[in-house]
This record gives sequence, structure tokens and C-alpha cells, in this order.
Amino acid sequence: MQLDNRAQTLLKALVERYIADGQPVGSRALSKISGLDLSPATIRNIMADLEELGYVASPHTSAGRVPTPRGYRLFVDTLLTVQHLDERAVDPQLRLPGQAQAAQPHKLIANAAQMLSSLTQFAGVVLSPRHESAFQQIEFLRLSEKRILLVIVVPGGDVQNRLLLTDVDYTPAQLQASANFLNQNYSGLAFDEVRGRLQHELRQLRDDMGRLMQTAVEASSEALAESADEMVIAGERNLLSVSDLSSNMSSLRQMFDMFEQKTGLMQLLDVSSKASGVQIFIGGESQLLPMDEMSVVTAPYEANGRIVGTLGVIGPTRMAYERVIPIVDITSRLLSNALSQP
Repeated sequence: MQLDNRAQTLLKALVERYIADGQPVGSRALSKISGLDLSPATIRNIMADLEELGYVASPHTSAGRVPTPRGYRLFVDTLLTVQHLDERAVDPQLRLPGQAQAAQPHKLIANAAQMLSSLTQFAGVVLSPRHESAFQQIEFLRLSEKRILLVIVVPGGDVQNRLLLTDVDYTPAQLQASANFLNQNYSGLAFDEVRGRLQHELRQLRDDMGRLMQTAVEASSEALAESADEMVIAGERNLLSVSDLSSNMSSLRQMFDMFEQKTGLMQLLDVSSKASGVQIFIGGESQLLPMDEMSVVTAPYEANGRIVGTLGVIGPTRMAYERVIPIVDITSRLLSNALSQP
């Protein structure tokens, strides 16, 4: 059901007042702040309709009303006026693109999470760039008998290491020959493709050398999978001072279980990376947040024109969306610029 202008105006006034002071809003207060020339009886009737439609609720201890997750959703989708935020208010470390910045993606990501937390006084979160499933170069380093360090360089320059324990004591010459074979024939290919081709193309080589290469490919694929989807969170403790989230032990337990397990939060960030612009997840509507009192505002970020991760702010449903949204939006654009090569 589409709300008429009067109902929308009253709902907007109620949500804004409730975000500001956290107290249920009564008809008398709405008559003063809404700017509408309506009688208290008319306002009460409209509020009763909004409650019946699920946009507001009446706490047991008060005659006033509070917005529901559905009310917040209507507010942020159609009634919200987003504030203008000057980019100069954002940390200057993210406003300096170039090779020096792009060469330190982990530092930039940590800075972005900390900045989001500092600017909003909630928790900032950044899902790190996904590692490429392909490799640029592989090297073997003999550490001792039957112990080899596998070094994987992926496109973009990131390096992953893996310790291999082998049945055969390979010589340095064998290790060099194996690395040369992989690099010359398979560099730039996805590991799944390399794995399939190795099964057919290594029959002419000695079994132990083929086994080493297969082991290296499997270990490389596992190493990149384990390092993918790293999540940086800053400012979780800020949420302890938000009464809506820390009002009881059950809420606290749910909130910190989410931070510890990370699965639902990572799924939510992954979903938002597939959309464009700022996304807002309110309470339990996404099925990925454990609490109706919690919201997440997210935006994807890029490197050289390709979406590589997601960042956002975790806070109470009763947050100042008009301010948090531009903070998240600008931070995603500045991080994209900093991560991109000039």
C-alpha cells in the first residue's frame, strides 16, 4: 500500500526524531515537528494506520511509537535526504593515489576500516580484495631434506608462501626445472585449468617430478583460497556504548558471535559487492544479520576499474543514515582511487 503525503511526512518526522533521541515519539510531538496542520486525533489515526501496516510499533511502556525495520526501510529508500559531505573531511591518506599507495593495499584497507569507525563512531569493516586464482610465477626453495618452500606470485604482485613436505628429496636442479616448466607453460592460467592440463601433459616426465608439480598446484590453490576474503574490522568496541545493541547480554552475545564467526557478515559483504553503489541492510530483513537492532551500510570498491572488495559501517538500526551513507560512499571512491595504478 502506497502512503499518502501526510503519512509519509509523519513517518519521516517520527524516524528522524527517534534517531535523534531514542525515545518513542507521541502524537503531540509529531504535531509540533511535522509542520502539518493536523489535529491530534487525525495524527493518532494516521499513526494507527502506519502501525497496522507494520511501519511503526508501540512499546509496552509508552504511548509513543518507534519505527520498525520496515519503517526504516521505507525511510531510507524514499524519504531520506542525504547530507553533503566534503571529501576533505576524510582521512588524507586515502586521497593520495599513486604507486606508493597502491603498493600498500593492506595498509590502505586497515586505514579505511579505522577511518569509517572514527567518522561514524560505529564499527568499520572492509572485505579485502580477492586474490587471483591464477599465478604469475611459482618458485621452489629447498629448506632441508624433503621440506620445500613454495612461493606463489599472483597477478598484481601479491605473494603467498606454502611449506611442502614431500616423499622425495628433490635436488635444487629438479626444483628449478619444475618451476621453469610451470612458469613457461602455465603462467597466467587459473589453477583449475593448470590442474587439468597437468594430468595429460606430464606423462612424459618422471613420476616424482609430475607429483611435485601436482602437489604445488594443489597447495597454491589452497593457499590463495585461505587468504581470500580477509576481513578487517575496526571499532567493534564503539558498539558497546550503543544502548540499542548492548541493552542486554543476549544482544551482546549475538553481536560478538557475528564478529567472531564472520560467516554471515562476509556473505552480506559479498552480496553487496555484486551491486552498484551504497547498499543498506536493516535488521533481520537480510537473513544475514542476527539482530533487528543492527544495520550495515556498504559499498563496493575497485582497483583499476574492477570491483575487488566491499567496505561498510556496522551500527544500530537507529543510526543517522543521512550522514553515514555519504561517509561510506566517499570512502569507497577514495579507496578505489588509492588502490588503482596511475
